[in-house]
Amino acid sequence: MGLDMGTMLGRMANLSTSDHTSVVAITLFVTLLCACIVIGHLLEESRWMNESITALIIGVCTGVLILVMSGGKSSHLLVFSEDLFFIYLLPPIIFNAGFQVKKKQFFRNFMTIMLFGAIGTLISFVIISLGAIAFFQKMDIGLAIGDYLAIGAIFAATDSVCTLQVLNQDETPLLYSLVFGEGVVNDATSVVLFNAVQNFDLSHINTSVAFQLIGNFIYLFISSTLLGVVTGLLSAYVIKKLYFGRHSTDREVAIMMLMAYLSYMLAELFYLSGILTVFFCGIVMSHYTWHNVTENSRVTTKHTFATLSFVAETFIFLYVGMDALDIEKWRVVSDSPKTSISVSATLLGLTLLGRAAFVFPLSFLSNLTKKSAHEKISFKQQVTIWWAGLMRGAVSMALAYNQFTRAGHTQLRGNAILITSTITIVLFSNVVFGLLTKPLVRFLMPSSKVLQSMISSDSLTPKSFMVPLLGESMDSEAELFIGNGQASETHEGGQSVVRPSSLRMLLTTPTRTVHYYWRKFDDAFMRPVFGGRGFVPYVPGSPTEQSVHWQGEDKQ
Repeated sequence: MGLDMGTMLGRMANLSTSDHTSVVAITLFVTLLCACIVIGHLLEESRWMNESITALIIGVCTGVLILVMSGGKSSHLLVFSEDLFFIYLLPPIIFNAGFQVKKKQFFRNFMTIMLFGAIGTLISFVIISLGAIAFFQKMDIGLAIGDYLAIGAIFAATDSVCTLQVLNQDETPLLYSLVFGEGVVNDATSVVLFNAVQNFDLSHINTSVAFQLIGNFIYLFISSTLLGVVTGLLSAYVIKKLYFGRHSTDREVAIMMLMAYLSYMLAELFYLSGILTVFFCGIVMSHYTWHNVTENSRVTTKHTFATLSFVAETFIFLYVGMDALDIEKWRVVSDSPKTSISVSATLLGLTLLGRAAFVFPLSFLSNLTKKSAHEKISFKQQVTIWWAGLMRGAVSMALAYNQFTRAGHTQLRGNAILITSTITIVLFSNVVFGLLTKPLVRFLMPSSKVLQSMISSDSLTPKSFMVPLLGESMDSEAELFIGNGQASETHEGGQSVVRPSSLRMLLTTPTRTVHYYWRKFDDAFMRPVFGGRGFVPYVPGSPTEQSVHWQGEDKQ
């Protein structure tokens, strides 16, 4: 009995030590997150720096400090976990991207975005995979065919998080819309490709396997999108019918957040693309659900989603910086530094080539369908899009860990080389390309101030407080017919302001645009059922909202 008691006390002591170590690690990580926010704020006006680069640099410096203090045993506080990234950190980032997107700009450029995000990613995937096969087989790294295809999917994934911190939605609306939309669709396409590659036996590739791979990709793409739309509509219907705000705004906020997260988990449950699902769920919820809640809940959800996304982004870049000095992986490749450098340089070159191979040709094809010069992608804009999409980030890191490690560890030389090369490219691309993107945009787009003054006439800006970053102007049917696609808005002072030509309708004849017919369908069938601006009856949610009315009622 004494022996059992001693063993139990020993285990309790070890458990207590382990718990304390976790508390120390989490405390230090939270402190670093606070430091990233403070330093990022101080460098807000910097010509070169942005928050993602700040978090990376702080992570690397912290990793060096931990490496020295631990005697060269470890450089990070937490072991990388795919579940931590894909289940907890990525969903709020992608959902907020869909929830805060300017939908009119996004869907106006939808075909170009899909060309870049889906077709472009496939082109980049093929080029990187074939290049890896051609070069790495000569280096005798010891990879299978599935590894080469996985490399293509890993490095076809751009980092939309860092890119969107570099570009400004007001200064370069077209660029922001294209890079933002492509980034989200690109991440989803890369993950779908990666999962599709892992689900097939690639030891004997033939035409049948290739068609099955393509069919599986299309199925995942469409079904994931539909699941996100259905979940978003369900949340809108439930909140509209039950109207939780009559009794508690807390319930409104809770059900909205939980159903947003449920869409991602349902996609993972059914082996679909959670990224696509939660993104389109965010778009649908911003279009319907957000207008069905009380005023307090709208303000709360807008800032809550943005805050969660911001913290998750900072956490990811901070960890990537710390993990860059993981001594275990670098020790495995220390006996072949030339091979490691050659692999990193080759992958970086293939990344540059793979992106150029689709940005310029697909931009040319997109321009053929545009009738107005304002809607065409100029060569300078194409160069900026190519450059901004060269950054690689957390998605590439997570997929690389999934393919080449087991629980974050590896002792295989080939796997260690690929992991260290991925870390090198992520750091290099974010720091070097990220630092140069702002000056490049200002050099190539000297008229950005003029464009910003044009867009400032639009009442819906990304900085709007009472309207989320949706950019959805409720043009009336009459507005769609004014001039050559230009809409007129009447402000509070009665002054009629003509919207700039760069924000006009998709085509010169509004009645034939997809936007016009969607508005007709939306107003006639969707909004009466699922709610939205102008279709939800006003019910006070709290005593502080007695004077609040829906904008739609004022128009009626």
